[in-house]
Amino acid sequence: MNKTQLVDCIQAKLGEGATKKCAETALNAVLGAIKDAVATEKVQLVGFGTFEMKTRAARTGRNPQTGAAMKIAASQTLSFKPSSAFKSAVPAKKTCKKGGCKKK
Repeated sequence: MNKTQLVDCIQAKLGEGATKKCAETALNAVLGAIKDAVATEKVQLVGFGTFEMKTRAARTGRNPQTGAAMKIAASQTLSFKPSSAFKSAVPAKKTCKKGGCKKK
């Protein structure tokens, strides 16, 4: 699902009086608020999940072509942890273990 399809879905959920522009404005407001807040704090949405900035420590990596060691700087990354309610609402994909899945 892309943003346009999500706007259409929001418009349908809001009912007949809602316009696409209204749904898009609502979506942009929610996404903007999450972006602004997650920069400084953890954002917990009950029943959905938690957005949080995490710091990756500096580490030593290897150049795959030459094998030379190189330093990888510390960095910030966005983390999302779905809530248990969200996990149970979304069916899990089946994973194949060695020899456990039949080929079609």
